[in-house]
Amino acid sequence: MDKQSVAVLGAGSWGTALALVLADNGHDVRLWGHKEAQIQEINHYHTNEKYLPNIKLPASIKGYTSLLEALIGLETVIVAVPTKAIREVVRKMASCLNHPVTIVHVSKGIEPDTLMRISEMIEEEMPPSLLKDVVVLSGPSHAEEVSLRHPTTVTVTSKNMKAAEFVQDLFMNQNFRVYTNPDIVGVEIGGALKNIIALAAGITDGLGYGDNAKAALMTRGLAEISRLGTKMGANPLTFAGLAGIGDLIVTCTSVHSRNWRAGNMLGKGETVEEVLNSMGMVVEGIRTTKAAYQLAKKYNVSMPITEALYAVLFKGENPKKAVDALMNRMKTHEMEDLVNILDERLEDEK
Repeated sequence: MDKQSVAVLGAGSWGTALALVLADNGHDVRLWGHKEAQIQEINHYHTNEKYLPNIKLPASIKGYTSLLEALIGLETVIVAVPTKAIREVVRKMASCLNHPVTIVHVSKGIEPDTLMRISEMIEEEMPPSLLKDVVVLSGPSHAEEVSLRHPTTVTVTSKNMKAAEFVQDLFMNQNFRVYTNPDIVGVEIGGALKNIIALAAGITDGLGYGDNAKAALMTRGLAEISRLGTKMGANPLTFAGLAGIGDLIVTCTSVHSRNWRAGNMLGKGETVEEVLNSMGMVVEGIRTTKAAYQLAKKYNVSMPITEALYAVLFKGENPKKAVDALMNRMKTHEMEDLVNILDERLEDEK
C-alpha cells in the first residue's frame, strides 16, 4: 500500500499501539490526545510511559492536542477512545471536517439505554456528507503485546467490504495479521460482550475457584454471547472466530486484561468504587454489563452470567453468592443452546 497519513484519536494504550503498527508500515501518523504533558512526551521523547512503559515510539508518530490540526487533509481516522466518549469525540470531529472521512473504530462496548453498537453511535453523530464508511477493527489483541510486535491476529468488518479491505491493507504486516468478516453485528457484539465474561472470570479467579470453574464460565459465556448476538442478527459462526472465542480467551485469561483484573479485585473483596479508583483506567465491561442486561430484557434472551454480574455491579450482590448461585443453576442439556441458535437461524433464512 502507498504511504498514507492517518489520525489516531485517543493516546491511550490501544491507540498508541495501533499508531505504532501504522508507523511500522511506513505511514505518517497523527496521534491526538487532550493531555498536553502526554503529547509533549510523545513528541520530545517518543514514549508514552503511562500507557506503554518502556516502549520507544517511531519518530513518524506526531502528537497533537488540536483536533483540527490532527485532521487536516486526512481521509482515514482511527477512533480509539472509550465507548462513553465516542459521541463527544465524533461531534468534535464533525465540527473540524469539511470533507468526508472513513472512520475506523477500535473500541468494544454497547451504549446503555440507547443499546446502540459503536458503529451506530458514529453514524448517528456524524453527518452523512462527512462520513464515507465506518469500519470496525476487533479481535484478541492486548496493546502491551502489539507494542512489543508479538504476533497478533484481528478482524475488520464494515457494511462496505471494500472499506474493510482498505483498512486490512493499512494495518497488515508480518506481526499484525488482519482478516475480514462481513458480519458487523457479530463482530461488535462479540467484542463488547466478552468483557462481561472476563469480569466474571476475574471474579472466579479472585475467589480462588481455579481453572475448572473459569473454563465452565467461559464456555457458558460464549453460549450467552451467541444467543444474544444471533437474536440481534449476527451470524453464529462469527462467535467461533477471532471476534468471538478468540477475544474471549485472551480477555478472560490474561493479566493484561483490565476487565479480568477488575473482576479479580472484586472477587478478592474490593468494592466497584475501590476497583475503579485503583485502576485509573476505563473498564468497559462494567458499562457494557448494564447495556447487555437491558438487551437481554429487550430480546427476551436468557443471560444468567450477565444477570449475576449486573447484580454484583449495580445491586450490591456479594460476588461469592452470585457465582455460587450460577454454578447451582438448574441443569440443562449442553446442546440446547446450539440447537436453538441453529433453529432460529434457519427460521430467519426462510
